[in-house]
Amino acid sequence: MTNNAKAKGDAREREAAALISDLTGERVKRLLGAGRKDDVGDIRVGDSVIQVADWPSDPLRAVWEKPLGAEQQRINAGVGYAASFIWLPRRGFRVVMTPEQWNAYHFATTETRNG
Repeated sequence: MTNNAKAKGDAREREAAALISDLTGERVKRLLGAGRKDDVGDIRVGDSVIQVADWPSDPLRAVWEKPLGAEQQRINAGVGYAASFIWLPRRGFRVVMTPEQWNAYHFATTETRNG
């Protein structure tokens, strides 16, 4: 990753962390060490890891690839949940998950309401 791309990625991660913090009222932790074999995500909040991506030339590729990477990061981190915050040009962040990731959130929220 070039220095310019890294700086842009770091800035987008900070932006996502601030957004998540504002939305949840929780202090979120931006993690270091992206790209390592034991990568545990870009952001940690509660029992979740978040992968952040801003690929302006191919956002659809980020939508396809990042949730799969986030799942491996969830396993590496030993947490229950994973999601990807994908930056879409002129649209902002969208949260993307695999069906299995969504299912984990679904059951967690259903248990909370019904339990």
